[in-house]
Amino acid sequence: MQAWTDLVLISVVLTNLALTGLSSFGTCVRVMALQGVLLGLVTVGVQQGELSAHVVVLVVGTVAIKGFVFPRLLRRAVREAGIRQEVEPFVGFGSSLLMGTLALPFAMWLSGRLPRLEPGAAPLLVPAAFHAILVGLLMIVTRRKAVAQVLGYLALENGIFIFGVGLARQATLLVELGILLDVFVAVFVMGIAIFHISREFDHIDTDQLSQLKE
Repeated sequence: MQAWTDLVLISVVLTNLALTGLSSFGTCVRVMALQGVLLGLVTVGVQQGELSAHVVVLVVGTVAIKGFVFPRLLRRAVREAGIRQEVEPFVGFGSSLLMGTLALPFAMWLSGRLPRLEPGAAPLLVPAAFHAILVGLLMIVTRRKAVAQVLGYLALENGIFIFGVGLARQATLLVELGILLDVFVAVFVMGIAIFHISREFDHIDTDQLSQLKE
């Protein structure tokens, strides 16, 4: 089970790296949908005993919301805004991919500074969580388009989710359902904001918002 969980966590890391190197929003949304399904598998893998009812509810909710609902909302926002890809990010895609790759050993080093996990825990759990958080922050800072920043926000939250399901088993359902609800509202509001920004200003470059005058 641990080897299978590590394989899923490696897949999560690869999806994070893919987000840093892709310019097409459609492809990025599909990658994010895949990551949502992988998070459901991670939730199953970190359980050392039999699956309880609240874990099953969490897995189903995670896959449904992160794997289907969020991507559907993002695809609709991309379609309504009439955009296809990130054209001129603050940091190029090659440099972003390099930074995302370098974030992995940093995440491993950072996880090594924390107290050791309980026996039987997947060793890649915390590094994968920190890597997702770092990649999310990277995308929020280095991308111009609001859609790309929303994707970064989701990647960041996915990292928090991985950290939570691995280290807070007793309060997993309460904590993670609360996070899912917050993120659902945030993505819904961001989708509406992206549509209205595009309709009013013919672009969704967030750096140009600072040029607005009263």
